[in-house]
Amino acid sequence: MRYKLTIEYDGGAYVGWQRQDNGPSIQAALEAAIHAFSGETVQVWGAGRTDAGVHALGQVAHIDLAKATTARVVREAVNHHLKPQRIAVLTVEEAAPNFHARLAAKSRLYRYRIVNRRAPLAIDQGRAWHVQVALDSDAMHDAAQVLVGRHDFSTFRASLCQAKSPVKTLDQLDARRLGEEIEVTARARSFLHHQVRNMVGTLALVGRGKWSKADVAKALAAADRTKGGPTAPPDGLYLVEVRY
Repeated sequence: MRYKLTIEYDGGAYVGWQRQDNGPSIQAALEAAIHAFSGETVQVWGAGRTDAGVHALGQVAHIDLAKATTARVVREAVNHHLKPQRIAVLTVEEAAPNFHARLAAKSRLYRYRIVNRRAPLAIDQGRAWHVQVALDSDAMHDAAQVLVGRHDFSTFRASLCQAKSPVKTLDQLDARRLGEEIEVTARARSFLHHQVRNMVGTLALVGRGKWSKADVAKALAAADRTKGGPTAPPDGLYLVEVRY
């Protein structure tokens, strides 16, 4: 039986979603928990390969189990064996045999949190980017619209990105202020490595008054990573939703 899992996690203690030799990963933790429950060695296929330090509120994955069981039992058993790790399986559903968490995804929604205040972070340390200099969220939102649409996003692509093409279609990029927090929301079918964090770092330059909307357009047109803004830290990035 194929199962679809919706997962949340705090990525601070992990090297990222993908299984790696240099530290603990979300994927490996889930696979170990599933093995402890079922006795089966399975591969967990995720919708997004989040980086080290990046969090998720709605990561989606799928697994195949030979064991006769139910979706409810899978959720409860996997969560039991995940303790005390900061990973939780929110829902488990039976899925069609051809469902694929990554390949079938129609869009992914990421949210980036900036706490914009002078005082240091206590509760949100490791879960948001702390920017002490006042940011103009309206200017950030206006400049963000330059990036919406189908473009060559080489300026916002990490050097180690493995995507075959730098051309992506960005469906949404919004910045809005909620009190002392600025929330940047990005939606697309898929993203390049570090694309969201590089866009946020660039928009922060606009918010500080160092860059204009025209500067963002010029950087995009350059198709050159060295012409873009800095990479925002992973702490503030969340994979919020995957649509199918």
